[in-house]
Amino acid sequence: MSLLGEAALAMWWDITGETRVEFEHWHSHEHFPERLAIPGFLRASRWSSADGGEGFFVLYELADYGVLASPGYLARLNAPSPWSARMMPQHRNMVRSQCRVLASHGAVLSREVLTIRLAPAAGRADDLRSALLTLAQGLVQRPGISGMHLLAHEKPPIAVTEEQRMRGLRDEAADWIVLLSAYDHADLRAVAAAELSDGALEQIVAAAGMRAEVHTLRASAQPGETP
Repeated sequence: MSLLGEAALAMWWDITGETRVEFEHWHSHEHFPERLAIPGFLRASRWSSADGGEGFFVLYELADYGVLASPGYLARLNAPSPWSARMMPQHRNMVRSQCRVLASHGAVLSREVLTIRLAPAAGRADDLRSALLTLAQGLVQRPGISGMHLLAHEKPPIAVTEEQRMRGLRDEAADWIVLLSAYDHADLRAVAAAELSDGALEQIVAAAGMRAEVHTLRASAQPGETP
């Protein structure tokens, strides 16, 4: 698999302008090292909204789904540092999906990533998965495109954590996630407007109401690479 491991934690949130500098400092120099010290966390990446908005996308690639309920991870979620405790309430409109990797083709890290939060139409999960896998095989060969990946949310059997309480217990989750990595902005936008548009995805039995956003890579790290 191109994604490092069989599971992932995919998250979106907004950070207001006056908080962004401290947020990225904290996220790069405390939060990334803290998470990557947990067994099973293989790679972290942070992306910002390509249109200059307040949104961030963060992806943690995990060895397997069990990492999401592991003692090491739960210990951190329930004992945030003082700096984390100050930053957590600043995460607005949090969408947090604990995922199994359904498919991964090509590269993950690239100049930009198109993230699509979607769900299959009722009773059509197998059909949507098959259609997306077929689509991925062609798209990853397109100029400007470097990879396509499919994740599916599955809530782990754990209690509410202290970090969730700090965010006001308002976290949402995306059902399925498509990630399209690209090194060319125009080529990514072209695919987003055609093969991966709302209308095209609904034709291959995705439910209405999906959300697509383009993000630019800000930082990435693997264990041992952080300060």
